[in-house]
Amino acid sequence: MEAIVSILLGVLEEGLVYAIMALGVYITYKILDFPDLSVDGTFPLGGAVTVILIIAGVNPVLTLLISFFIGAIAGVLTGLIHVKLKVRDLLSGIIMMTALYSLNLRIAGKANVPIFTKDTIFENAFLDKIVPEYYQPYLVVVVLFAIIVIMKILLDIYLKTKSGYLLRAVGDNDTLVTSLAKDKGTVKIIGLAIANAFVALAGSVYAQKSGFFEISTGTGTIVIGLASVIIGINLFTKKPFLKAGKIFKKDHYFKATTAVIVGSIIYKLCVALAISVGMAASDLKLITAVLFLIILVVSNDRKRRVKSND
Repeated sequence: MEAIVSILLGVLEEGLVYAIMALGVYITYKILDFPDLSVDGTFPLGGAVTVILIIAGVNPVLTLLISFFIGAIAGVLTGLIHVKLKVRDLLSGIIMMTALYSLNLRIAGKANVPIFTKDTIFENAFLDKIVPEYYQPYLVVVVLFAIIVIMKILLDIYLKTKSGYLLRAVGDNDTLVTSLAKDKGTVKIIGLAIANAFVALAGSVYAQKSGFFEISTGTGTIVIGLASVIIGINLFTKKPFLKAGKIFKKDHYFKATTAVIVGSIIYKLCVALAISVGMAASDLKLITAVLFLIILVVSNDRKRRVKSND
């Protein structure tokens, strides 16, 4: 029983960390329709900035905010490359991802930087005093849950603002934005800034949870994010939410942001199950690729069936 609880806690921890990142990928993939590969560089960017600041004695909570804004700057640069220099969206992301690899090494000083002995948002003197020892194993999940709820609420609020509606319009019909006398390029840059800010924040949280920065942590981040978004969107949107045997009306459907968070947890659960049945931890990237392929095939098949029914 303890082993099962330990596995579930691990799945929740990993799932909630990557859910923060997946919310950023949701903005670029589903809202902006922008294949932003710079995510693979922005995730470790947040980690690199965090470990250096923590080593320098900066408050761990403050490092989250700084990483968030540093990630936003990276997103702005990706947007400027695409909008102002007229580079294709896919290539602009690749250029930024490549540049960030060297920048992350420059910031951290080396490929691996430990912070095991430093205070983090998960381990510090304040939490040790107020949290009983019995609840310590669940502390990481509680802190992560609080962060993801705050970020989800902030994103939901933003998407209901005028700027948020313009962001949706750019992905659906950019000519509409132009007809409203708004610069679609500026709207894209804002969207990329917010998305990469979320990703860098996730990298900051991941570094503090794991206790170190590793340059390779960003490899495959975009795949994990896309898988989480596709799983969540396909399983939980456009479906009624059940409670006490009753089906709520349409306006109580799962929000897309909630679906993405749950999708991240389900994805990590699938990975954990694959490892538990005998696959080695070194096969993680292979598991990720296979799961993502299955998700894409199922998703495309479902779309074809919906179109044929129409």
